[in-house]
Amino acid sequence: MSRWLVTGAGGMLGQDLLARLAADGEAVTGLSRAALDITDPASVRAALDEHRPAVVVNCAAWTAVDDAESAEEAALAANGTGPRVLAEACRDSGALLLQVSTDYVLAGDAASPYPEDAPLAPLNAYGRTKAAGERAVLETLPETGFVVRTAWLYGAGGGNFIRTMIKLEGVKDTLDVVNDQRGQPTWSADLARLLADLGRSALRGEAPAGVYHGTNGGETTWFGLTREIFRLLGADPARVRPTTSESFVRPAPRPAYSVLGHDRWKEAGLAPPREWREALAEAFPALLESERGGAATGR
Repeated sequence: MSRWLVTGAGGMLGQDLLARLAADGEAVTGLSRAALDITDPASVRAALDEHRPAVVVNCAAWTAVDDAESAEEAALAANGTGPRVLAEACRDSGALLLQVSTDYVLAGDAASPYPEDAPLAPLNAYGRTKAAGERAVLETLPETGFVVRTAWLYGAGGGNFIRTMIKLEGVKDTLDVVNDQRGQPTWSADLARLLADLGRSALRGEAPAGVYHGTNGGETTWFGLTREIFRLLGADPARVRPTTSESFVRPAPRPAYSVLGHDRWKEAGLAPPREWREALAEAFPALLESERGGAATGR
């Protein structure tokens, strides 16, 4: 049993990771944004001195993609400065650091899954700030820093695309959904399992430091995902109609292709993530209960 510290523990992924680690019998402490400001070096060092973790998982982040376009400095503090502060504290304490990152650090113009060593080429402010966080961790902790990129994340513990589509199915006759962005819907509980397994493999000295891709397997578009949601609801998928990104202009440009490769899991002695449809089918009852039990919070 090892000691774990999870920052950003009040968020969707943080909640799932705390539950996963507790179920696995790990000694884990979760600190929410209110409990720990990761941009404050004194507070971070005090937290590590108090809890003495062997592994720190940073789930704290600025995740408002569009808002980052007009508030990049604030987003950079959370997504770039915070990870550097954590990395420096982990370097001094000897703890491993797992930094959660995003597909938005990549250009999004590929035609086949991005390998873990693809060059950083973010399209928007959010991506630039997350890329800064990646560099901070990998430069500060070349032997004990891990970056786990995820994408299209959903779960029962927070607002997300799938919960929104469940809500809209009940109030809209038809839905027009973007069909020119490809990615990998990823269940936050599956990502939590990947993070827990990676941390344990790293503690055993089996997982090399560096970048991993924490997305479910396969690929689809937002249109294809919504049709699958309708199918799981017992609704007619033909009510979902394809459209283009030009119909939904947003402040931050989105990558057209966010499919990530999973080769490095084998290097860590771990199985690659399962296919997205299998994960969604297992997650769906909790998503349905969460959404129909209360309004979606949105993201």
